[in-house]
Order: sequence, then C-alpha cells, then structure tokens
Amino acid sequence: MALPDFHDVELAAARLKGIARETPIRTSRQLDARSHATVFLKCENFQRVGAFKFRGAYNAVTQRPSSKSVVALSSGNHAQGIALACRLSGKEAHLVMPEPVNPIKRAAVQEYGGIVHVPPDPRDADSFSRDLVRELHGEWIEAFNDPDVIAGQGTAALELLGRVPDLDVLLGPIGGGGLLSGTCLAAHGLNPKIQVFACEPAGALDALYSVRENRIVSQEHPRTIAEGLRTSVGTLTLPILRDHLAGFFVVTEEEIVAAMRFVYERMKLVIEPAGAVAVAPLLRQEPALQGKRVGVIISGGNVDLSRYFDGLSGF
Repeated sequence: MALPDFHDVELAAARLKGIARETPIRTSRQLDARSHATVFLKCENFQRVGAFKFRGAYNAVTQRPSSKSVVALSSGNHAQGIALACRLSGKEAHLVMPEPVNPIKRAAVQEYGGIVHVPPDPRDADSFSRDLVRELHGEWIEAFNDPDVIAGQGTAALELLGRVPDLDVLLGPIGGGGLLSGTCLAAHGLNPKIQVFACEPAGALDALYSVRENRIVSQEHPRTIAEGLRTSVGTLTLPILRDHLAGFFVVTEEEIVAAMRFVYERMKLVIEPAGAVAVAPLLRQEPALQGKRVGVIISGGNVDLSRYFDGLSGF
C-alpha cells in the first residue's frame, strides 16, 4: 500500500469542502503568557462528531465507491466518524466495538445510523471484524493505518496553516499516528522548515520507541486517561513519522488533567484528554517552544461529563 503525500491531503481537502466544518482557531493571552509563546489552537472539538476523526473517515468512505457496506473496529471517535460518513454517503456502517463500550459513544454511533457489533471476546475483535467484512462483502477502514484516512486527517493542519501560515512549530497528540502523519504531510508540503512534535502520554509511549527503533513497538498495557492514544502506530504511519517529526514531548497524567482544566477555565473550551496532551508541553514551558509561534491540533472534545453533572444534581 503506497504512502500518501501532500497532494493526497489537497485532494482530501477538496472532497471535504462543504462537508467537514472549517473549525475555529482560538488564541489566549493567558496561554501565551503561561507558555512564553504565541499559541494558536485548531479546535477540532467543534468538528462534526466532535473530533478530527470525521475528516479521515469521510475521505476514506468516499474513496470506496464499489461497496455499500463499511466495517471498522473502534470504540470511540473513529466509529462515530465512519457512522456519519456512511450516512452522508448512502452506505451501511458496521462498527465493531469491543467491551467495555462507553454507552455515550455507542449511543452516538447508533444515532448516526451505525450498526454496532460487540464481539463475544474483546481479544478476538480484529478477527471478528475481518469475518464481518467477508460476510458482508464490505470494505474495511482502519482507524489510522489507511492512506485515505491519513490524508483526510491532514486537512486540519492544512486549514490552520492556510490562516496562520507563519508558524514555527506544530504540536499534536499521537496514538496510532494518523493525525500526526497527516499533519506532517500538510505542514512540510507547505513549509519544510516547520517543526512538528508528537505529544504522547508517559503511560503509552509506543510511538516514541517505534520511531526511535524504526520498528513497531507495541504497547501491551497502556495506562492513560487519553483513551484515544492507547493504540500503536502502523506500517504506514511509522515511516511518515520517522521522516518528518522533530521530536516527542512526553506528558504525565497529572499534566493532562491540568491542561484540560486550564483550557476549560481560561478559554471556556471542553477538550478531551488526547487534545490536552498537546497543550501540556506549553503549560510546562518547554524551552523548545518559548518565543515561538506554535499551532496545536486539539483532537476533539468528546468527554464523558456524566459524573460531573451527577455531582451537581444534589444541589
């Protein structure tokens, strides 16, 4: 399977025009003062389905014209993105969601028209998904290790740089690497001098080790609140990351929570833990970012606030 390139990101942007939202860019004097940088947040929490995943999902679904059924394995944002993309494209979405399934995300997938399949054993989720593809004669779309998905995710950075072209640095969270791979292609297609850094939780450092060793190092037991970043990089994302990344910032769980709280209290934005991972290096005043113009891809805003609102119900 060929690696995507900058032209693929441009083609994806054309397909997404008028379909995906051109999400806002937010700034904050308080964030600038705290980080000693000039920061621009690309707010994919305002994207359809509440996350950047819709971009890649829609681009991939529309590039599978021969099949009426699409199958994907995901318990989160990719499942929602595929479900909505299929509804918009007149296709049937089958989402394999292994237990434990977040009931809010499952409900969202079903509201978008997706058909949810829960495998009897979560350990067999991948083989269960492949069997479903054969049974339905459908198309399989991976969450990140797919050239059309990667190209679609890159359109977020393409939009950001179209409005703020003179950035020095781009930050983004990394799990499987679809968002960061697309970001690298978009950024260096426009300006090879931009530095792109991956931000990764300390409890799920497979991407850092994979890039360092130039092989996929699986994370067997990731421990992080950023559930969207618990996946390992893929055969397509790894070579792109290896060739383009300037480095990694490793973030603790305490820093993730602090970043979520800062953005909520100071900027009135609800962002998910994965998005907060990319804000945390700024709040701890990373020397490599000080004095720079920094763009941050906020991956999404799908946060389960049920405990918070349950706590308010007693008043």
